[in-house]
Amino acid sequence: MTGRTVHLDGKPVTLAELPLKGGGQAAVFPVEGDDTIVVKLYRDRPGPDLERRLARMLTMSPLTARPTDANQPPELAWPTAVARGPEGEFLGYAMRRFGEPQHVQLVGLFTRAQRLRLFGDRADWRFLLGVAWNLAFMTARMHYDHLVIGDFSSSNVVVDTNGFVTFLDCDSIAFTDPVTGEHFPCLMHTTDYSSPERQSGAAATPESDNFALAVLIYQLLTAGNHPFGGVPHDSTPESTVKDNIAASVSYVVRPEAVVIPRGTVDPSVLPPGLLTLAHAAFGAGVHTPAARPSPEVWLRALDQERSRVQVCQARPLHAYGSHLPTCPWCTRAAVTGHDVFNLPVRPTVPVPPPPPGDPRESNRFGPLKVVGVLLVLVLLIVLIGVL
Repeated sequence: MTGRTVHLDGKPVTLAELPLKGGGQAAVFPVEGDDTIVVKLYRDRPGPDLERRLARMLTMSPLTARPTDANQPPELAWPTAVARGPEGEFLGYAMRRFGEPQHVQLVGLFTRAQRLRLFGDRADWRFLLGVAWNLAFMTARMHYDHLVIGDFSSSNVVVDTNGFVTFLDCDSIAFTDPVTGEHFPCLMHTTDYSSPERQSGAAATPESDNFALAVLIYQLLTAGNHPFGGVPHDSTPESTVKDNIAASVSYVVRPEAVVIPRGTVDPSVLPPGLLTLAHAAFGAGVHTPAARPSPEVWLRALDQERSRVQVCQARPLHAYGSHLPTCPWCTRAAVTGHDVFNLPVRPTVPVPPPPPGDPRESNRFGPLKVVGVLLVLVLLIVLIGVL
């Protein structure tokens, strides 16, 4: 069974019946017979502002000035055509397809099972460091081109097998039309990555992007741990990440103030230069946007560490920072029984001996026992004869 037909630049295409992904405002559908594009359809009838936004985006070509390797995907899934219904009504837009297995959501790097399933033995800490660098580079490029991501999270960024990143939901990006001068704000945000001013309704800015970038980099370098996780000692058990951000309570900066979730990776796995930037972002930077490290600052710090990474001699999947004298992942596995990067090793379970009285035990070496009894009888006869 096929889905609905829409028109892209006047050309009819048929969408699959089921979407690849869906949210509260829109769903993304594959196109039958063409696996290179997808179409995003809005659930509610979009208004003229959104249609005008998409029309202006189609006149722009951001991030195209820098030549890239032929194997590198574009950093933005920019709209390629407006999707319309049979009467010409605006429904959504088309964009290049970025899906599994070639591309996976950034959140897929935050758990061991997903990393191993999607990347095999490639996704060690060195790989995560490289992804963090690419994420900071993409953000710096967007800010240079006067684009504000706005809704920046682990769900709307995808990663390919080489660690290159692509931002998906470009229709939410804030920008000013270079021709008309009209400003199109970002109206969306994801609470776990939103700075306090965004949570309060303020407009998206490069500084609010810098906050989300810091959270994402920290999650990548700690195998998924959110820097504002846990429950503050002076709050209710229902305290959320959003609440902790608003209260400026991060265990990275104030570990004594938080009941840290069990299994949390210690912040000391970050090299000193990167940990200093994390302290700035999750300390003073929470309520002072100017104190948040910029993408360029992250880039320089990450670049320094990429050439210093050590690899564990015992377990090749254990890469770690040069500031540590021993492998932190081996130490963690020994203490917690959980290896962040390797498959769990099944312990060899010894087979217990049969219990006393077990028929298997009484029959062991049965023929030898008969021979033994016969020898004893022969010895007794010989002794009696001698006596």
